[in-house]
Amino acid sequence: MTQEEPESRALRIAVAQINPTVGDVVQNLAKAREARAEAAREGADLVLFTELFMSGYPPEDLVLKPAFLKACLRAVEALAADTADGGPGVIMGFPRQAERGRHNSVAVLDGGKIVAVRDKVDLPNYGEFDEKRVFVAGEIPGPVNFRGVRLGIPICEDIWGDLGVCETLAESGAEILLSPNGSPYYRGKVDVRHQVVLRQVIETGLPMIYANQLGGQDELVFDGASFGFNADRALAFQMSQFEKAIAVTDWRKGQDGWRCTNGPMARLPEKEEADYCACVLGFRDYVNKNGFKSVVLGLSGGIDSAVCAAIAVDALGEERVRTVMLPYRYTSEESLKDAADCARALGTRYDIVPIAEPVEGFLSSLSELFEGTEEGITEENLQSRARGTILMAISNKFGAMVVTTGNKSEMSVGYATLYGDMNGGFNPIKDLYKMQVYAIADWRNRNLPPNALGPSGEVIPKNIIAKAPSAELRPNQSDQDSLPPYPVLDDILECLVEQEMSVEDIVARGHDVATVHRVEHLLYLAEYKRRQSAPGVKITRKNFGRDRRYPITNRFRDR
Repeated sequence: MTQEEPESRALRIAVAQINPTVGDVVQNLAKAREARAEAAREGADLVLFTELFMSGYPPEDLVLKPAFLKACLRAVEALAADTADGGPGVIMGFPRQAERGRHNSVAVLDGGKIVAVRDKVDLPNYGEFDEKRVFVAGEIPGPVNFRGVRLGIPICEDIWGDLGVCETLAESGAEILLSPNGSPYYRGKVDVRHQVVLRQVIETGLPMIYANQLGGQDELVFDGASFGFNADRALAFQMSQFEKAIAVTDWRKGQDGWRCTNGPMARLPEKEEADYCACVLGFRDYVNKNGFKSVVLGLSGGIDSAVCAAIAVDALGEERVRTVMLPYRYTSEESLKDAADCARALGTRYDIVPIAEPVEGFLSSLSELFEGTEEGITEENLQSRARGTILMAISNKFGAMVVTTGNKSEMSVGYATLYGDMNGGFNPIKDLYKMQVYAIADWRNRNLPPNALGPSGEVIPKNIIAKAPSAELRPNQSDQDSLPPYPVLDDILECLVEQEMSVEDIVARGHDVATVHRVEHLLYLAEYKRRQSAPGVKITRKNFGRDRRYPITNRFRDR
């Protein structure tokens, strides 16, 4: 028996589920050092970081800059030097310039140096992923010998695709698979990840650790929820979702191979809770990582702006959120009361800025041009654009980012005004259909999310949830005057957008054929508006933006 054999019988692996910032290599290195120090205090032998942690993920075209790649490499080398202290080794993701091109890589750091490098083999090029544009595929890797244990390190898509990376690693002698990932959130994604890992565990007969990134990056939210499976398909450990965590897991080798003997078993949120937490995390990181000190939004007394205000307060705290009511002649007393009640419940600053003078000024200036025409949508849009201009003026004067508040149902069919209610820097509910907005409002009134900075209890007045939605741009207006009922509209839209179903198949679900054709037409017609809209948190499988790239000029209709 050699001296190394007893040490190889046990391995303590820390999984670092922390929040990097794309491009902030200095701070990402500092966070990595802090996480390694924490893992060292827990007696860890190895710290597993997530995909491209040192650069942040996804770095997109930043990796085309040689200076950026050099900065990432210097940071990895500095972290490697730290491991000369005899503490835990590190598996660190970073973009790497090689002779054949740029790689999405991991470095194994131990004993003061980079002891091995492995490159991602399967580059995803679908949905939100566009890696073939900036990276070249690596060769199928072999295991890495880390302190006498042969580790297989498949990177993200290497376990999702069908190139046989995990199978090759098993055949080459890997004992444990450790997979760094950058897997963005969508509803139900945790179950999907579990099934992906289970498939590889079954095929290879090896246990696997799945480390997932945390944090918001533009539209994407990385929700963490890292986990592991033993070779017998049992869940070995489960880390929290939407929360920073550094989890220490204990692994022991027996006659049947390696098995996790100790690790966390966190509760994971479901449905509305998960969606709401994703919106809060995505919004918080967008505001903070882009350096905004505060935000401002129009609080109309409707459900969308109320939910956005709640998300903003939960993400940033009441002192960083300013709400403004912008009433006109069609604004009801009910809406004025509801908006004030909502602001009071959330504790935000609440201002009232009437828009009668600017609207009447526009109408007066245009009266000669508009003479002889009927009043209609043009005049309604002037109200929205006056509100948008005022909010942008507040933003310019006080440095507060404008929050735009349109939901996915409205954005789908163009029920929004360019340079009006579409003004803003970010939209936390952009990928939530109207009925989902109602659902998370009801959930938030009954629950206070972990790490939320807002108050508990009812923060969205019941009357806002109960009343019929209206833009209040003309007397007695209701959204349903020009749109199908939202439960009907949302189902048709989900069929068209998420599932790419034919009109025939949607009608077979029980929908009126004329209504489906009209919704499809509105969906295509509004593409030019969506191209000019603010980014927003991705919640569904297919958001507007990264996931769905339809042409603006488009004559196709499914007839």
